[in-house]
Amino acid sequence: MRTVLEALAYIYESLIFLSWCLSFLLVSIQVNTKISWLGVLLSPAILLIYTFGSFYLPNDLHQISPLIPALKSNWLMMHVTVMLLSYAALLSGSLLAIAFVILSIFKKSQKIGQLLFLLNHKNNFSENPTLELTILENLDNLSYRIIGLGFPFLTVGILSGAVWANEAWGSYWSWDPKETWALITWLIFAIYLHMRFVRQWVGLKASLLASLGFFLIWICYLGVNLLGKGLHSYGWFV
Repeated sequence: MRTVLEALAYIYESLIFLSWCLSFLLVSIQVNTKISWLGVLLSPAILLIYTFGSFYLPNDLHQISPLIPALKSNWLMMHVTVMLLSYAALLSGSLLAIAFVILSIFKKSQKIGQLLFLLNHKNNFSENPTLELTILENLDNLSYRIIGLGFPFLTVGILSGAVWANEAWGSYWSWDPKETWALITWLIFAIYLHMRFVRQWVGLKASLLASLGFFLIWICYLGVNLLGKGLHSYGWFV
């Protein structure tokens, strides 16, 4: 039986761990905000991740294999765990931003309007009625807060990965495809937080930028690993 340290080095186990992180984050948000409808947005993503890892990955990526020497390091646990925690938070925040964009575009529709009214009528962001926010404001604020939580984890994950790379390959940064896309993802979310905090961006503009981050995370996490060539590639399609 492989250890926890070894398990996180494999894509199947990392997908399962990511789905656990998303589930824990969903439960935590619902307990703290009392907003029950968030499961409608996040639960399908959790199910798709688990289904992809369990049924779509080839059997070769499910098999136990010895770790290569570069992965036999104490940095593995910190780097991979922190990165997956950041992915969980950033994916959740980005999904809420995507929902905000969709609802904002179609909010004039009668059915969407009825849905917004019902959700907002039954869910308060605070027990004080005078502080009740609309469903769109809830999505915008929650997205900002969750991305603000995930960004420091992403920063620490990239820094720890650089230290680990220097220990394993003698270079802090080699412009490997994974490193490049991780930097692009970090820059997009850094711009998002900067615009929110400094330029006071709210609503549709900020949500569009966060929505872009959703796709960048998947490119960084799975796209590079399964499609690209590099130190982090599993060589599935290439």
